[in-house]
Amino acid sequence: MGKNVRTIRLDITGMHCASCAQSVEKALSAVDGVQSVQVNFATQKATIEYVPEKIDQQGLVKTVKKAGYGAEDPQKKDIAATFKVSGMHCASCAQNIEKKLNSLKAITQARVNMASETLRVAYNPQEISQKEISKAVRSLGFSLQQESKEENGQAEEQLSKTAKRMWFAIAFAGPIMILMAVHMFIAEIPHYFTIIYILGFPVIFFAGLETYKGALKSIKNLRPNMDTLVTLGSLVPYLLNSLSFWFPVTSFVEMAAAILTLHLVGRFLEAKAKGRASEAIRKLLALEAKKARILDGQKEVEVPVEEVRVGQVMVIRPGEKIPLDGEVIEGQSTVDESMATGESFPVTRKEGDPVIGATINKQGLLKVKATKVGRDTFLAQVIKMVEECQGSKVPIQEFADRVTGYFVPAVILISISAFVSWLLFPNFHTSVVAYFQFPWSTLDLPLFSLALLATIAVLVISCPCALGLATPTAIMVGSGLGAQKGILIRKGEAIQTMKSIKMIAFDKTGTITKGKPEVTDCIPLDGFDRKELLYYAASVENGSEHPLGEAVVKLAKDEGIDLGPLGGFSALSGKGVYGSIGGKKVLVGSQKLMEQEHIAYHQHQKTLESLEDEAKTVMLAAVGGRIAGMIAVADTLKKDSAAAIAEIEKMGIKTVMITGDNQRTAKAIARKIGMGRFLAEVLPQGKVDEIKKLQSEFGPVAMVGDGINDAPALKQANIGIAI
Repeated sequence: MGKNVRTIRLDITGMHCASCAQSVEKALSAVDGVQSVQVNFATQKATIEYVPEKIDQQGLVKTVKKAGYGAEDPQKKDIAATFKVSGMHCASCAQNIEKKLNSLKAITQARVNMASETLRVAYNPQEISQKEISKAVRSLGFSLQQESKEENGQAEEQLSKTAKRMWFAIAFAGPIMILMAVHMFIAEIPHYFTIIYILGFPVIFFAGLETYKGALKSIKNLRPNMDTLVTLGSLVPYLLNSLSFWFPVTSFVEMAAAILTLHLVGRFLEAKAKGRASEAIRKLLALEAKKARILDGQKEVEVPVEEVRVGQVMVIRPGEKIPLDGEVIEGQSTVDESMATGESFPVTRKEGDPVIGATINKQGLLKVKATKVGRDTFLAQVIKMVEECQGSKVPIQEFADRVTGYFVPAVILISISAFVSWLLFPNFHTSVVAYFQFPWSTLDLPLFSLALLATIAVLVISCPCALGLATPTAIMVGSGLGAQKGILIRKGEAIQTMKSIKMIAFDKTGTITKGKPEVTDCIPLDGFDRKELLYYAASVENGSEHPLGEAVVKLAKDEGIDLGPLGGFSALSGKGVYGSIGGKKVLVGSQKLMEQEHIAYHQHQKTLESLEDEAKTVMLAAVGGRIAGMIAVADTLKKDSAAAIAEIEKMGIKTVMITGDNQRTAKAIARKIGMGRFLAEVLPQGKVDEIKKLQSEFGPVAMVGDGINDAPALKQANIGIAI
């Protein structure tokens, strides 16, 4: 792909089935400058690669609209915000605010409710900020306080509209079905036809209006679709039924109402499935920080995270979420990046180091210069990847779409043939019906009614909705549920090729292991008991925020040990900590710390090495100048890791562990879980090369582990699925 080719994703409105998606795709593909188009009916989105020198975004939107559908760039959507207004005294105040805001180009609509003293604004966040809106209102002598903010919820709105249409149809179709049962099996109802004809009117002409619009649009584009079939199976029979007032034509109102109502029920279930699939995106969005504290001169100002611009300095205190991707310009701290990297141990971040938005600052005060905002942030890229997967097509779906394109016209042709055939060869058809004698068969109807019945049956039963919708909906729901469970599917094609996987590569931390350090061994030495060892070690570590120390403190508290008062605490980088407990100097740390303080421990060297051979980090504790014991901490294995890997191997799929640990640690873990192959000391940037080597040797490879953090590497190595 050349450098001059760009990609845009448009939200498409007005599509009612897979054939609609094909119409949009066909219209866009015919435009000069469009390289490729993928329109997904399930997600209502179009992904377009185009040459900007030949066609611009506005031209693409016009093309979609010319085809009879709506299009909008989701990045340029208006968002809605509600504010509490202070200082209004009369209706004139409200009108002044509305007039001022509606005069601003970036604001689509501003409405003030005087009674509730609220202002609701629809605006483009790319062109105007909430701060600027507030400033405009303040210039009139009023003040604003944000009450709530929400993005345009197209999926929720669509679900609500679909539900209303469905229940409206059921409210009238239900009584029709009850009356039909009474009339057929219990007793004849006077003026039955007139009653059901009146009850059917709102179902057909109000609840079905959107369906008929879709059918008209499809006929206009010469691409009949599901709406066309439903229209022919409901509207046409109802209109023909009007002949019953003058001619002996069997009533089809019941059938027309039932067909349309069932169609609307299907629409509702489809919209609900889309909503469930979108839940994964909403959960990822929930990880984002909502507010950011930025420096405005020497003053700290809290603003919505959407208003932060590249280059602004954010202030993040201990325990707070880092709002956006950036670079530390002042301070030092440990940052919990497990959300992004899967690593259980917080990492040290100091001046010049990059930080990731939505991760948590654990320890010190940080000043971070924002380097990426909006769609460029790490989390935004992950969300984009999940959305692209939900909108992508697998080979089998492309085949289904092609079939659907021919299927609908074929069904219409067959239904017309059925009608004509019944009129030309009635004896043949009635003999076939009489031969099978199904309980629902009836031959005492007029010939025209029988022919019409056959036509409608073909139209409705042959509806290709499932063929065109099943695959994209399955991908959308599957990728959405997968994202919730930690499975990142980078492209739809990977789902279909998963059956060919020959090897699964496992990332160690958080996948094979729990991802959280725990104390595995507590060995008292030289006259100390377990309780004393934990008391002194945990009391000192209570002054530290290192994850190893936190594991020791947690164990002591879990065992009901009250910690002693700590004095003279100090941390020695890379060695450990020391402090005073009850007048005794206590050391907890590495062998280097013990040697520095001349604490004898070598007589226990064999025990120490055996613990390290088990992939454990060993801390030595000394009290009052003599060794008190050893505390081993490890990122322990998940209880089902070994069983899961054994099950995978039994299926004939090879497994390999990838880790940044040294050879000895990697070997110990691989031995515990029964995995014969492992790759140790692999840095994140080296994963691509290692995965490519595995692919060349074994074929398709799936990656299980840190899918979010490894997303760029997965894309580069062409890995389709990561868990």
